[in-house]
Amino acid sequence: MARLILLRHGESIWNRDNRFTGWADVDLSEEGVNEAHRAAALIKTQDIMPDWCCTSCLKRAIRTLWIVLDDIDRMWLPADKSWRLNERHYGALEGLKKVETAQKFGDDQVRAWRRSYDARPPELNERDERFPGGDPRYASLSDEELPRTESLKDTLARVLPYWNQVLSPQLRSGRSVLISGHGNTFRALLKYLDRISDDTISNLEIPTGVPIVYELDASLRPVERHYVGST
Repeated sequence: MARLILLRHGESIWNRDNRFTGWADVDLSEEGVNEAHRAAALIKTQDIMPDWCCTSCLKRAIRTLWIVLDDIDRMWLPADKSWRLNERHYGALEGLKKVETAQKFGDDQVRAWRRSYDARPPELNERDERFPGGDPRYASLSDEELPRTESLKDTLARVLPYWNQVLSPQLRSGRSVLISGHGNTFRALLKYLDRISDDTISNLEIPTGVPIVYELDASLRPVERHYVGST
């Protein structure tokens, strides 16, 4: 049986400030660092040590992984980094405060942008400094791969090739896999694994710093899913 451990990064500075973050490369808050340490302690005490790990190209997820691997004394593990595991791109909303955005566009519209399966926020202009096209970590991406905005549906479409080409072979080989990632990336992955409906996914929230453990059968279908520790 394969084991998959999903760990949403600890609280970031923009989580704390209630801003749309997306692909913006903000770091962990002090509480986020503490959450990463607590997650590592849970992984150790529950004896769910990973054999292989991966993360996004964003420092809040990378730093969470560093802290966890250091605390569990597995800094030697290979750690793959992929843009396909980045947080959902929030387009022109990135960096804006959620409360102020709701006051401008209305609560219903903002909730649709945040929680629905297929609604996309306003696109980011390519001349905007927030557009990832000029970032060296994404230099190998084609123009079609560089997001201007994304829905959760778009995020799932981005994540699935990584699941099929990278994660599935690791899991089928018998490795226990840890992903240090992001809330919407994991919402998309849970939707796929648990076959959650488009409507139901809007109510799913992924807490920061709390490991989610999947036990998967030979076909990589879930046998069990549970949160480790209190949410």
